[in-house]
Amino acid sequence: MQGNFSYHNPTKLYFGDESLNFLKDELKNFGPAVLLNYGSGSVKRNGIYDEVVAILKEAGKTIVENPGVMSNPTLEKLHEGVRIARENNVDWILALGGGSVCDYSKAVAASVFYEGDFWDKFWLRQEQPDEGQKILPVGCILTMAGTGSEMNGGTVITDAEHTFKVGHVFDDRLMPKFSILNPKFTLTVPDEQMKAGIYDIMNHIMEQYFSDFDDNTSDYLSEGLMRSLIVASRIAVKNPQDYEARSNIMWTATWALNTLIGLGKQQDWMVHMIGHSLGAWTHAPHGYCLAAVSMAYYRRALKPGLPKFVRFAKNVWNIQVGGMTDEQIAEAGLQALKCWMQEVGLPLTISEIGATEEMIPGITQGTICYPAGYLDLKGDDITEILLESM
Repeated sequence: MQGNFSYHNPTKLYFGDESLNFLKDELKNFGPAVLLNYGSGSVKRNGIYDEVVAILKEAGKTIVENPGVMSNPTLEKLHEGVRIARENNVDWILALGGGSVCDYSKAVAASVFYEGDFWDKFWLRQEQPDEGQKILPVGCILTMAGTGSEMNGGTVITDAEHTFKVGHVFDDRLMPKFSILNPKFTLTVPDEQMKAGIYDIMNHIMEQYFSDFDDNTSDYLSEGLMRSLIVASRIAVKNPQDYEARSNIMWTATWALNTLIGLGKQQDWMVHMIGHSLGAWTHAPHGYCLAAVSMAYYRRALKPGLPKFVRFAKNVWNIQVGGMTDEQIAEAGLQALKCWMQEVGLPLTISEIGATEEMIPGITQGTICYPAGYLDLKGDDITEILLESM
């Protein structure tokens, strides 16, 4: 196992169908004024909002509400959240919703006490908060499985005016102090969001898995997570109310992106870079954007990454390799991935999610490129991948 690293994850997790009961214990650790961030209202319709508010009120907390956090949080909404937090002098932030609400809450937490242009510092220049800068603590109550934002420092914000979507991974000061994961809360998520979340999980694992060739413990963990996700997803798409399947999907999502399986790895996040730009133009669910460009990207990476793609075929998809060349084994693995994506009901082309050829120059321009994994892509390469994905 090559590479050098340190590992620290400060997020405390509460998992299971009774996990919300632990919220009252956590509230003792935070100040009286809480900024409650949530989405467009689904948490009110399914009753989760009422449960949470009742617990907060019983604990004597002053609730400052910030509803309307969208699936791709915008820079405008970030400014609004920062303003609300400052005007109400909140002590901490509670995210109630999916990964976008968690992402957004961390973004607000990092920005409230920064006096300069936080968009420029944190997202355009990709800097961390200065040492000693005050940061609001964040807690998460997760209602959708996919992003892993409940146990990492990641945020993704969209500058809608300039059609530019960019992520930034903050250091462990921005990781949630606690996260509550009740799989029952995910049962009311629309099927489209569940499916998008499933592929987001898969791609998080693949972005870390397809990057180098050394015998790395992280890869064995990744293979187990992918196999678990494949089994659970097949059950969940047939019966979205299957608690066991949904609980396994939720738990896999957390471990897919809580930094563990990326240790000692180069990592390759170019599918996400393309997907972010595609999402800024189409406003399609994030996982759908990733799915729509994945086959073209991984076919391009197959030759330089051949040993890992052979391993992927054997260890994840159980391809029987008798008499096959390495190239044939690797191709069979990608075909198995494609068949599974079709089985789940994921888009395989960008035209399915609303992209047109006229958008491709803008999507290419908005894609951040860097050497990653087995490829070093430039703008022309991005354009070719997008055209192949039409």
